Amino acid sequence: MAVPKRKTSPSKRNMRRSHDALKPTQYQECPNCGELRLPHNVCAACGHYKGREILKTEA
Repeated sequence: MAVPKRKTSPSKRNMRRSHDALKPTQYQECPNCGELRLPHNVCAACGHYKGREILKTEA
């Protein structure tokens, strides 16, 4: 069985984990109504996606 010869230093350990940090959620403005929404998702306020009305919303 493979066993490490030396203890991994905190610097090496932290460099390996540098890509694991959570990134803040990116929002886009809906081109139809101007509300903030997640990219590649239907706008919850107006129901539009890619310039088409997908969901009927009560105005």
